[in-house]
Amino acid sequence: MLRMYLLQGWFPLSDEMLEDVLYDSQSMRRFVGISLLEEDVPDATTLLKFRHLLEQHDLTNRMFHELNNALSRKGYLMKEGTIVDATIIAAPSSTKNSKNQRDPEMHQTKKGNQWYFGMKAHIGVDRESGMVHTVQATAANEHDITCTSQLLHGEETVVYGDAGYTGVGERPEIKNRVGQVVWKIALRHCVIARMKDGPEKDAVVQAEHEKASIRAKVEHPFHIVKNLFGFRKVRYRGLAKNHSLLYMLFASANLVLYTRQVTLQQGT
Repeated sequence: MLRMYLLQGWFPLSDEMLEDVLYDSQSMRRFVGISLLEEDVPDATTLLKFRHLLEQHDLTNRMFHELNNALSRKGYLMKEGTIVDATIIAAPSSTKNSKNQRDPEMHQTKKGNQWYFGMKAHIGVDRESGMVHTVQATAANEHDITCTSQLLHGEETVVYGDAGYTGVGERPEIKNRVGQVVWKIALRHCVIARMKDGPEKDAVVQAEHEKASIRAKVEHPFHIVKNLFGFRKVRYRGLAKNHSLLYMLFASANLVLYTRQVTLQQGT
């Protein structure tokens, strides 16, 4: 059942679709460990009950942290630095459903000149490996900066973030860490644009480039979850169910990143 749940996360399949695919795909049956000569594929209702069991007991959260503990023991999750960021996951805005309303836990927000409706996935990423150590989920209208304290594990000495985290060090829940953490937050483009050309501006641009090169690591797990696993739209109603799924997806993303790093090390 756990392997069926993993397949459903890695491929955008409904409960019914996964049941049908397992009958059709020999490779997926082999992964799950089902032989049609000995047993039938568990039906959609059984998978639904299993998923609810995981959600009710917060088991995906526990699996996410158990995996990260194993990666830490292998030296792939360090404690010195964290990169924070968030991405919007769209939700259906249609009211053509049984309740004739949009999901009340999802909200709309404006990014640039475009409006989005859905949720936000906030993550804290290890500066060295680019692996995710913390995951939070909020409505899309929640500002990135409000979740910062929840994305830190408490042992980092430096935190990186984009311009959306400007002023994070002044927030009440963060002030107790003043002097313990160096905040390397990107400057807004308008600030750099107003500077006069010269050595001072060149130094600032170079420093921003160095910060951006480190912050780029946070895009890798987002890319895996949204593009490789196809989680560009929420799959369930409510934040709790999607938050539970996010733990599994980012745990899987960490495994993908771990495999890539081990392959590179073996190649060298």
